[in-house]
Amino acid sequence: MNDNIAISIQNLTKIYHLYDKPQDRLKEALNPFKKSYHHDFYAMNDVSFEIKKGETVGIVGKNGAGKSTLLKMITGVLTPTSGSIEVNGKIASLLELGAGFNPEMTGYENIYLNGTLMGFSKEEIDTKVDAILEFADIGEFIQQPVKIYSSGMFARLAFSIAINVEPDILIVDEVLSVGDARFQSKSIKKMESIRDNGTTILFVSHGIEQIKRFCNKAIWIDNGNLKQIGNQTLVSDLYTDSLHLEVTKSTDKEGSESRNTNNSLHAKIIKFKIKSKEIEVFDPLRIEINYEIFDNKIDDILIGVAIFDAERKYIFGPNTFLDNFSIKSSKGKHLITYQIPKMPLTAGTYFLDVGIFTDKGIVNLDYHQSIDSFKVFSDYITEGSVYIEHNWKQ
Repeated sequence: MNDNIAISIQNLTKIYHLYDKPQDRLKEALNPFKKSYHHDFYAMNDVSFEIKKGETVGIVGKNGAGKSTLLKMITGVLTPTSGSIEVNGKIASLLELGAGFNPEMTGYENIYLNGTLMGFSKEEIDTKVDAILEFADIGEFIQQPVKIYSSGMFARLAFSIAINVEPDILIVDEVLSVGDARFQSKSIKKMESIRDNGTTILFVSHGIEQIKRFCNKAIWIDNGNLKQIGNQTLVSDLYTDSLHLEVTKSTDKEGSESRNTNNSLHAKIIKFKIKSKEIEVFDPLRIEINYEIFDNKIDDILIGVAIFDAERKYIFGPNTFLDNFSIKSSKGKHLITYQIPKMPLTAGTYFLDVGIFTDKGIVNLDYHQSIDSFKVFSDYITEGSVYIEHNWKQ
């Protein structure tokens, strides 16, 4: 394998035998004529790709697409049915919360257990313990059995161990979604730091904006097949377009679908108001967003507003970070106004998402899908969904 390649995968296949009834497994094993009672399920089907050293690669795909199966084979947790995997360097992985932890042992003891499983001597782990404890920041619980830990504490300790052993390759599978916003932000900054120092990172997330902003490459896995690999923005957009999400229109602004979990402790959208919900094409669209910050200050905070059509196709999604516009980040209630001076969309009903983020949009503090909608009316002036300035010459 080329010295510049961190991971090389060739014709990787993983097949599971599925049985309609539990007894069919025994019948197949005992059948003297080797009769088959199962059907094959391809969790991974003839997948090939290479990841260069230092690349940060996002992996996208629906639940059950094969993302976790792929990562488990890369780390050696699962054995491929066929194909080859070559890894150049030491791997630290976070595939399942608490994997590799002994629930009866304390957090402190589990640091040494995990370090040993990763191939470190006790003396090497000794040099890393202080950094692990500082990053995990779980206080006196480090001396308690991990069976009493919350999922957030598991995530803090597991990630702290993985991130502080200075791996050549770091694999993270949705574990960061368990922690609160402060921990997510700290973790992203640490991952950015080791990425900048040359660590190869494989990052699985259902947060497409996280993939776009943190990674420099993306892989789309679909039903065990490699659907697309390449530029993170292009692959993410192709994957998003494939989902054909149905619109969940809320009749009550406060009842809109929210994707934040426990992060509203930090910041929250408290009011979203469209000044005029029925406009003509080329009229302005003006929106007022009231938000509240509960911390004394949140660094790198941003607000984004996204427009979708009735089929949930993404039309436009700027945010204050991309537009280099600083918003108030201190504790209290604030108002920001978003305006499109000349609406280019043609006739139709459009839906709006709004969210508060930190870390260039990677960490979600509060997100509301289809929080409101507006209608555009127009005479027959063009075909299509958007009016683009143009001219004719002869």
